[in-house]
Amino acid sequence: MRKNRSTALAAASFLLLAGLGIASAPSAYAGTPGGTRAADRNSDFNGDGYEDVLVGAPGATVSGKKGAGLVTVQYGSSRGIGTTGAALFSQSTAGVAGAAETGDGFGKAVGTGDLDGDGYDDAIVGIPGEDLGTVADAGGVAILWGSKAGLTGAASDWLETQEPVTGEQFGAGVAAGHFTNETPADLLAVMDHNGLELFAYDAAAPGSLERRSSAPLSARAQERHILPRSLTTGDYDRNGFADLVVSGVTAGDEPGHGWSTYLSGQADGLTYERDVRGGPVTASGDIDNDGYDDLVTGEPNSPDDGGETMTGGLVGVRYGGENGPADEVQWWTQDSPGVPGTAERGDGWGTDLSVADTDGDGYADVAIGAAGEDIGTVADAGAVWVLRGASAGLTATGAKSWDQDSADVSGVPEKGDKWGGQVRLTDPNADGRFGLLASAPGENAGDGFVWVLSAGTGGITAAGSWTYGAETLGAPHLGAAFGAAIDE
Repeated sequence: MRKNRSTALAAASFLLLAGLGIASAPSAYAGTPGGTRAADRNSDFNGDGYEDVLVGAPGATVSGKKGAGLVTVQYGSSRGIGTTGAALFSQSTAGVAGAAETGDGFGKAVGTGDLDGDGYDDAIVGIPGEDLGTVADAGGVAILWGSKAGLTGAASDWLETQEPVTGEQFGAGVAAGHFTNETPADLLAVMDHNGLELFAYDAAAPGSLERRSSAPLSARAQERHILPRSLTTGDYDRNGFADLVVSGVTAGDEPGHGWSTYLSGQADGLTYERDVRGGPVTASGDIDNDGYDDLVTGEPNSPDDGGETMTGGLVGVRYGGENGPADEVQWWTQDSPGVPGTAERGDGWGTDLSVADTDGDGYADVAIGAAGEDIGTVADAGAVWVLRGASAGLTATGAKSWDQDSADVSGVPEKGDKWGGQVRLTDPNADGRFGLLASAPGENAGDGFVWVLSAGTGGITAAGSWTYGAETLGAPHLGAAFGAAIDE
């Protein structure tokens, strides 16, 4: 339960978008890396030009409260990231709204964006298990503001839905982007189990955000009874504004099929365009280097027509263009020609996705996690693939895969490790080649660990890879599920 501000006060401080006049933003706003380019990655909390890494450990015990959760921040540098100088944040951190409580799940979802337009990216932490008064699992979101010194808990902001409902889990997904010229900073999208809410920085009340609108999924999506599960952003139509994709699975008579709702960013706001097949996992990047971001969807547990779980999992690619993500989709499985391995029931291929250029050739590559992959006879040990981008789009030429049984990857496959439960391609040393972070939230009976695989001229390599957990960073580690969320 949030204890430092009342629900009534929080609701009263928010303004709805309808009827709210906002002056057009300038063509660029101060300090934001890359100006207003919608496709820019937003994870530089101290403004030094190096990507930082935000990792959630929602199962961590904090102040004696099991599952209260925490997040860690590792700052990038010319040497990349390391395990010294990391910062830890939880609801027991001075200045962070609320208090650590059992089952809050602080860090179950994480995101970043420059929400106040000051040139320093801010951390967005979803707390879907937060109880509000007597309303269980209503959820909440904490904002940790960036600064020259990095993230700080001081004057952190708090968000919650206007009318909390039991089990709503507000904060189950978060994303930010420069969706519109109505505000000079990034807008924040917060997902719960029912829909989406948008928030913008309130310049009249520094250090706070105001509610702009509530946006349920489209009418078509509602007809399909889509349950939202994830968010991604990208500039699919190359108009200079970030677009938003809300992805989920169907309920009702035909449950479990992945569908996504595409909202295009425009000068005057987000606009619903259409729904596309694919999800509930999503990521974005320019795979064919044509200037348009492409949408990648993962369907790790899609049912077949008979309602049974599809063999292995499914990844779809929709290339961007003047009208956004294409209607045509390129489907991939482990049985696609050139992809290492064999599709097997329960692999979960597409458990998580990340898109970025791993070898500096200008084409974004796609990292694919499969948390349910069996390694030999070891069930759900997990594995990760990287497929390469090219002028003709995604290709299996040069595709690679790794697991804990691969050469130069530390550890051994164990049942339930779920290696590849989260994947992120990141460039913390700013050399133009994005290395791989692969987490195993189930490692060591649920403590969780993250593996670091570097990138060279040939892309990702396991040579010299290393691993770390919450304990390595000085955080509570037992049952922490460290790596259950990594900012994209």
